[in-house]
Amino acid sequence: MAVIDLNADLGETVDGVPTGDDDAMFAVISSASIACGGHAGDAAAMRAAVERSTATEVAIGAHPSYPDRAGFGRTRLAIASADLRASLDAQLSALAAAGADIRYVKPHGALYHAVRDDAAHAGAVVGAVAALSARLGRAVPILGLDGLIAAEAARAGLPFRREAFLDRGYLPDGALVPRGAPGALLHDPGQVADRAVRLARDGVVEAVDGTLLDTGAVSLCVHGDSPGAVEMARAVRRALDAAGIAVAPPW
Repeated sequence: MAVIDLNADLGETVDGVPTGDDDAMFAVISSASIACGGHAGDAAAMRAAVERSTATEVAIGAHPSYPDRAGFGRTRLAIASADLRASLDAQLSALAAAGADIRYVKPHGALYHAVRDDAAHAGAVVGAVAALSARLGRAVPILGLDGLIAAEAARAGLPFRREAFLDRGYLPDGALVPRGAPGALLHDPGQVADRAVRLARDGVVEAVDGTLLDTGAVSLCVHGDSPGAVEMARAVRRALDAAGIAVAPPW
């Protein structure tokens, strides 16, 4: 039987106000990437997300970002690697202090994309995850797209797991279509569900020009704050169940 992970970015409160319906998303996913305060989230939101994860038996991942609450972590920052490392250490520690059993780390937003080609920032992420791994006594995987971050993780002896996005458009080189550009976001639950089944079965996703990309993904993401996120996630879960594809975390 094919097995795939289904994750969502959750706990993304801004000024105490949730940006998505976390309760509904927890009911259908197998892993939750929880905001750690860099772009969104706070101590109360982290504790609530940890409690929901425990109640629903959903694996917990950390979702740290550039320290950029004003821009929701979607702006690439020219920040010194030492300062970024300090921020990431603080974010991971905050989630751990909320009681999280952190099973993986997935950078958020602009940082997620920057670590594909920025060696200094990739090194800061890997250094923070390596320090977390040392504290936990086990190697914590990093979740993301191919790039320098994968090589940095390998050098540090950390597992790197590949992810595919169900509600984002892809460029032919495997990068995501920039937000705001045509084709960046997918909204149709049926289309997103079909993409999920194809990814789980064949590991491929179609780029905006028709190119088929081999993702190697073990985890599929639906953004928790996307318009119609709950409807898309439910459609994906129904389609995976109907296709006989098990939904379970790989960590």
